[in-house]
Amino acid sequence: QVQLGESGGGLVQPGGSLRLSCAASGRTFSRGTMGWFRQAPGKEREFVAAISGGTGGTTFYAASVKGRFTISMDNTKNTVYLQMNSLKPEDTAAYYCAARGAPSYVSDNYNSRYVYDYWGLGTQVTVSS
Repeated sequence: QVQLGESGGGLVQPGGSLRLSCAASGRTFSRGTMGWFRQAPGKEREFVAAISGGTGGTTFYAASVKGRFTISMDNTKNTVYLQMNSLKPEDTAAYYCAARGAPSYVSDNYNSRYVYDYWGLGTQVTVSS
């Protein structure tokens, strides 16, 4: 049984940093895609970032986080990370880890939640002074 477990959420002041982790068990995604989505109250779940191990670690970012967030993958630990810097109040949301067995390419719909097969339960990030 595949499970994804997120950790690292919390309360941080604007301008601060957090690092989220997502550990996968039950299968490896070193040749697939792992990503992060977020959902704020009353809003749709939206794409944040993804990394495609199957294409040499290609990364993809939403425009709203590009330059502030960095996604990375440690294949030895079957874990994906999201380093979040310069956090803003509008980054407040529940952050969800997602994974699928297929790699992702620039032309793919890697930013669609419907192409991911596995999901974690989420970790809350709150940015507030």
